[in-house]
Amino acid sequence: MTTFLIDGETALDAGSLTETLPLGAQRRIRRVTLTHAHFDHLASLPFLVANLAGRGSEPLEVAAPAPVIAAIRKHVFNDLTWPDFTKLPSPAKPTLRFRTISESRPYRAGSVTLTPVPVKHLIPGFGYIVSKPGRAVVFSGDTCPTERIWQVARRTRNLKAIFLEVSFSDSQAELARDSCHMTPSLVAEELEKMPAKVPVYLYHMKPPSLARIRREIAALREPRLKLLESERSFRF
Repeated sequence: MTTFLIDGETALDAGSLTETLPLGAQRRIRRVTLTHAHFDHLASLPFLVANLAGRGSEPLEVAAPAPVIAAIRKHVFNDLTWPDFTKLPSPAKPTLRFRTISESRPYRAGSVTLTPVPVKHLIPGFGYIVSKPGRAVVFSGDTCPTERIWQVARRTRNLKAIFLEVSFSDSQAELARDSCHMTPSLVAEELEKMPAKVPVYLYHMKPPSLARIRREIAALREPRLKLLESERSFRF
């Protein structure tokens, strides 16, 4: 379940917000930006919205490029799977507001600027360049070997870190290919496309594959690669 929380107010994906944050921290979230519409990246979003209903402030903003917003509207907040909180408690004072953002164009999200960049996945998916003056990080989103985001990363000044998915072990290469995810061997190949000397934090490991992924990453002997752990905090 993937979630990154930026400065306490902007969530990048919403796989586990309500499971990991107390209500007080949930109420400080002003927006959720989504990489794509797969369930492990939005599982907690319906519950977050329900927890924020009636908080008396601005609606929670859910932002993403058009294909992602369309999927969320159609399949989640549709009054069938979950109530349409763009009309609750009332159309005049909704709990939820959707914001469609443009591919490859920066948009302001509170204290940071986010730029969505297409990546290769089974459905429309996007990574993000997250930046503040003088520093930036890259989040890959779910992807298999891809190109555009690394082109953008190589042009990004003051890049401090890259967060890259790795889902399956090399022994599951066929499954990774068919589901369009990364393995340690594919990570090694992607490193050749990335800016040099930037730390790479690996996330999205499937729990049954974690032990083998850990061994295979260690065998690469690449000091830039670090496996991410849950509830880890970073300051760049």
